Amino acid sequence: MNRKSQLVVFMILVLLSACSKAEVVEEPTLEATVANDTTEPETGYPIATETEAVPETGYPVITETQSPATAYPVETESGAVDLETAAAQVINALAVKDMAALVEIVHPEMGLRFSPYGFVREEHQVFMPGELASLVGSDQVYTWGAYDGTGDPIELTFDDYYQEFVYSSNFTNPEQMAVNERLGQGNSINNIGEFYPGTSFVEYHFSGFDEQYEGMDWESLRLVFVQEDGAWWLVGIVHDEWTI
Repeated sequence: MNRKSQLVVFMILVLLSACSKAEVVEEPTLEATVANDTTEPETGYPIATETEAVPETGYPVITETQSPATAYPVETESGAVDLETAAAQVINALAVKDMAALVEIVHPEMGLRFSPYGFVREEHQVFMPGELASLVGSDQVYTWGAYDGTGDPIELTFDDYYQEFVYSSNFTNPEQMAVNERLGQGNSINNIGEFYPGTSFVEYHFSGFDEQYEGMDWESLRLVFVQEDGAWWLVGIVHDEWTI
């Protein structure tokens, strides 16, 4: 075979080889098949992607944090009660002679003074919180002051004084109630501001009970409080009525 014939045969072989390679289709590998498969398997579990990874345990990955809702409100204000609420607690305790409840509101150092009339005096009886409970039912007689008009000493047991000069009317349901305002007007001077400087009082008042007395049978009960550290403490119970 001459040189020209050899060249023709070589060119034919090259063309046949190129056609053979063009017809070959590359089969995908197993790794490529798994990587490109984005369908969910029959188990229903999500397919992990680059943006959201699921650990081998099967639990979802937490991508955001959120503060849990609490079942209890946050305390933003103090639990201190206002003056009228404190006075209502005292009146309710007096109505049933609940000394245990009353003790919780009485000032621990000043104690509780009982005044039979509107003018408060130094000699009026004062009891400390620890003494109040033992007064109920006691036969001991105390001198509470002097009766208006006669000047005779008011010598009574605590229970008798309580009935005449403390809860002498239904003060839980008064005709009128006021804060730092005198409702009952008589001849006695209301010296609460001078005797208890810096205090406040709540007055429960009845203008009268029998028309024939034309209001001269009025009654008032004044509860005197001192405020310390945001709390109201009872320091005085002042009974008042018409005086000569």
